Amino acid sequence: MEKFQEFLDGKKRICIIQAENPDGDSLGSAIALDYILKDYDNHLYCPVDIPGYLHYFADWSRVEIEFDYKADGYIIVDTASSILLSKLLDDSAIRNCLYSKPVLVIDHHETEDDLDFPHTAIIETRPACADVIYQIAKHNHLTIPQEAATALYAAISSDTLGLVSASVTSDTMRTMAELIDLGANPAEIDENRREFMKKSPRILDYKADLIKRIEYSLDGQLATIHIPFEEIQAYSNEYNPNVLILEEMRLVEGVIVAVAIKTYPDGKVTGKVRTSEPIAEQIAGYFGGGGHPYAAGFRTYDTSYEEVVADIIRIMPELLKGASDDSDA
Repeated sequence: MEKFQEFLDGKKRICIIQAENPDGDSLGSAIALDYILKDYDNHLYCPVDIPGYLHYFADWSRVEIEFDYKADGYIIVDTASSILLSKLLDDSAIRNCLYSKPVLVIDHHETEDDLDFPHTAIIETRPACADVIYQIAKHNHLTIPQEAATALYAAISSDTLGLVSASVTSDTMRTMAELIDLGANPAEIDENRREFMKKSPRILDYKADLIKRIEYSLDGQLATIHIPFEEIQAYSNEYNPNVLILEEMRLVEGVIVAVAIKTYPDGKVTGKVRTSEPIAEQIAGYFGGGGHPYAAGFRTYDTSYEEVVADIIRIMPELLKGASDDSDA
């Protein structure tokens, strides 16, 4: 935790970076840091636009799509994976900044840190990156204003499916209680979230189409959906197709693994994995990704939806057997 204060020493201008797959945890973490570090000239950066369903975070519009090359240092939140930072690393000017200036990585995933540029890392296995940031702030006796507490509460709630994921502990609940004491209002946060989670008739029709296209394998234990690029273009700004369908897939009777797979013209394939057995990270790891035991993601190239599904079908029985053996031990 001392690494955080060491990183800040001598700096005035900081750029807080999210990966190219922003979610509630990364967004809330970035916003909270902005408020906690109020005495610094902060710039919030994400290489893609913040999706509409996250606009219930009051300060989402402060996130810029233009990189801050003049920052004295960079803080990357919610990832230590080079794959999830590929848009940055593929840009030579941004890459040069990350190689030549101080970088601090704050993450909570169990996936191995594979970043090849010099950096300091604070990585703790907690339910959300926002939880790690809260612990950092407490340890360093930093003031957490109400706006930061609100962002942290919303971020942790988002990454734990409303505090019901397997990663939640009694310590998590104590953190949430402390954030309420600092001014976070759970009812107000959830009311705002529900408002922005509302779907237009067009999106509801699209969801119905996605449901009809779910494919089942391994006697119904695996559910997959293909989201091609034209649908990503047509719907993502309004509602992320993964968010729209994944939970529905996971709740189908008999399904143990649900995977939403997006394909792109350049050969890129991304997958979001949700499971009811602790094998999500292992499935994602096979494709070079990672995450949590029950929720993970990956990105791969020069393959197809069909090939990815075939690989999952091949590896999943052994992973399930390993999970069963571990639970019996």
